[in-house]
Amino acid sequence: MKDFITVAIFHLPQETYILKTLLDRENIPHFFENETIVSVDPFASIALGGIRLKVHPNDQERTQQLINDLNNPLHIV
Repeated sequence: MKDFITVAIFHLPQETYILKTLLDRENIPHFFENETIVSVDPFASIALGGIRLKVHPNDQERTQQLINDLNNPLHIV
């Protein structure tokens, strides 16, 4: 996991829950750095620079697409 890169930063653990489920469903290896400490002490998020989503560089593009899809509230059927 030392080759993993940061693709997104979150400030609250609640922001990561749906994304975590989507990444698991897509079988994308990942981890959220600082997630535990921020869930215990939310003010630590500022000091630690947030919760960092780390993925392998090979999965960066697919992960970014998942994030973009979550940030786009307009879904035309």
